[in-house]
Amino acid sequence: MASSVLGVGTGVFLVALVWVVALLLGIILLRASGPAKLGVVPVFLLALIITLALVFFPRSPETPSPFKEMEIVDRFFIGRYVLLSVVSVVFLTVLFMLLPHHFLEPVYAKPLKRH
Repeated sequence: MASSVLGVGTGVFLVALVWVVALLLGIILLRASGPAKLGVVPVFLLALIITLALVFFPRSPETPSPFKEMEIVDRFFIGRYVLLSVVSVVFLTVLFMLLPHHFLEPVYAKPLKRH
């Protein structure tokens, strides 16, 4: 299961995509007038057939292969977080040093025009 997201494979996403497309086509066809409304039935039957084919004829077995996958280890983990904390402290320091300049900028009154 090399291509899995959140523990599920691409087949789950493909089935979800098929049903979302079928639902959207069904909504569009139901808003049509005349015999086009009956097009909803074949759309949902086609989605059902595709779903059943994907469930009963999978491309890969359910059990994973016996070999162990290579584990990627981040050896610069601590250094990366130290760098992140230093950059965050510098950012916050600069931000709080620039805020007084922004808020304390003088606003001069404009003279009133008299006729």
